[in-house]
Amino acid sequence: MSTNDILERARERGNGLPYAGAVTPQEAHQLIQGNPTVRLIDVRTNAERDWVGRVAIDDAQHGAVQWSTYPGGVPNPAFVQQLSAIAGKDDVLLFLCRSGVRSRHAAKLATENGFANSFDILEGFEGDKDAEGHRKSVGGWCKAGLPWVGA
Repeated sequence: MSTNDILERARERGNGLPYAGAVTPQEAHQLIQGNPTVRLIDVRTNAERDWVGRVAIDDAQHGAVQWSTYPGGVPNPAFVQQLSAIAGKDDVLLFLCRSGVRSRHAAKLATENGFANSFDILEGFEGDKDAEGHRKSVGGWCKAGLPWVGA
């Protein structure tokens, strides 16, 4: 599937959303391959990336801006400023969090601040909890078998 096909499908999923659309983890990974204007923005806390793991992709296409800080979960007041330092307004931005909630908020705020190509990565890095309360087995980047580095 081409980049344009993926983005078209993502925009269709986003019909009515306050940001450009939503991609699956597999689509996000495919978009990153060979597309220098596509950036994956990990909005999890530094602690989550350090202790749980992070995506393993080219650093030139990967950025990290905490949506909220650890400890305390305080919203990051410098989110837009930090995003602007690592991404261009015309870039395709794919926002990733643990399960797909913070990434939606990040995509919305980015869109409101001129990043028109902001997309949520559905299911997040770890996906939803399974019956035992564990993650990484129900959806998400890890469950999809995409490249990541453990803590």
